[in-house]
Parts: sequence; C-alpha cells; structure tokens
Amino acid sequence: MSQSKFYPEVHSTTVCGIIKDGKAVLGADGQVSFGNTVMKQTTRKVRRLYNNSVLTGFAGSTADAFTLLQRFEEKLEAQRGNLERAVVDLAKDWRTDRYLRRLEAMMVIMNSSKLLLVSGTGDIIEPDDNIIAIGSGGPFALSAARALIKHSSLEARSIVEESLKIAADICIYTNSNLTIEEL
Repeated sequence: MSQSKFYPEVHSTTVCGIIKDGKAVLGADGQVSFGNTVMKQTTRKVRRLYNNSVLTGFAGSTADAFTLLQRFEEKLEAQRGNLERAVVDLAKDWRTDRYLRRLEAMMVIMNSSKLLLVSGTGDIIEPDDNIIAIGSGGPFALSAARALIKHSSLEARSIVEESLKIAADICIYTNSNLTIEEL
C-alpha cells in the first residue's frame, strides 16, 4: 500500500518487548530522526505507567506518540489499571476519532503477563510467543529476539538489549543509546 501525500512514510526507531520466565521487559533506542538527519540521540521512548505496573513504548511521529501516550494513560486511570479494557478503549478512539485517526504512531503496551501492539487502524495484537518489536528496526529486533530465546539461555533483559543492539547495527533510524525497563 503506497503512502499518500497526506500520510508520508515514517522512518523511526526500534522498540522491542518480551515476557520470559515471569519477567516483562521493554526497550527502545534513543534516536529521533527528521528526514535523513539525526536530531536527537537520547530520547526516552519507553515509559512506566499506573504505579509502575505498565510499560509502554512508541514508534512513529513523536508528537503523535505523546498524544497517544497521554490518551492511553487517561484510559488506564479510568479503567483502574485494567490493561485490556484501557487498550480496547484507546484503539476504539484511535480508529473512530477524526483527529486521532490521522496520528502516525504505534504503541507496545505491556504488564507482567500481557504484551500488546496497538495501531492506528484499531488493531490490537497479542503475539503468540510473547515477543514484539515495532518501528523501522522492528523486523531486525524481532528476528534477533526470536533467535536468542530459542538458542540461548539469556535472561529477558539481555535478550531485549542484544536484539536492540543488533537492530541498531542494521537500521539507520535506530541507535544504540537504549532505554530498557523491566517489571
């Protein structure tokens, strides 16, 4: 599907999350790109929410991601921390609200037992293998995480870190200045 002049192709970041052995880990790089220029290298794209019980990470337009993050935090508070209900409410608003529909971002949202991808088309995806990665470096990080889980004894945090480093070595929109949070 080609992008229209109203929705330019977005190149941005890498976010990777896994749940393994009771540990939930979410990490992201710190690069902000504008066209073919690196504007900032130390942005935090992973946040702790709702009394440190929920992690969220975003890829896409920074302003759009912050708008969605704020909206999700409101939904999470309204649902008293019920992750699934808050995510469904966010996805419904994102899909139906005229303003939100134009936002170009994706979010990974997780707690200690549930890992979800939320997109602007109203998709809510829970991966079968408790591994997810988004952004322009997402396919590289996802491949690395799957291989590391299958062929190593690394802990969850190390898998996320190594997967993000591999993506940073390949994707020009991803750097190795990482933020990693764990539940």
